[in-house]
Amino acid sequence: MEVIMNINNIDPKKLSGLIGAVSKKIGVPPEKLQKELEEGRFDSAVKAMNGNDAAKFQQAINNPKLVEKMMSTPQAKALYQKLSGEK
Repeated sequence: MEVIMNINNIDPKKLSGLIGAVSKKIGVPPEKLQKELEEGRFDSAVKAMNGNDAAKFQQAINNPKLVEKMMSTPQAKALYQKLSGEK
């Protein structure tokens, strides 16, 4: 089963909660974080990561096949189903 990630399919309340939790963790206002994500930018998130994690993240977003492989894991599928309300 292929999972296509579409932010529009995610329950807005769950997405808001997730953005709120991440914003607290990285110290960025939720509105700023959401705006960046909607624009396809990850500036604040990357700045909050340690150097090793930031490098891995940059490698992942520059390699669509790697992202596709990660998103096809059972854990990623379960998270998407939880966020989108799918069963």
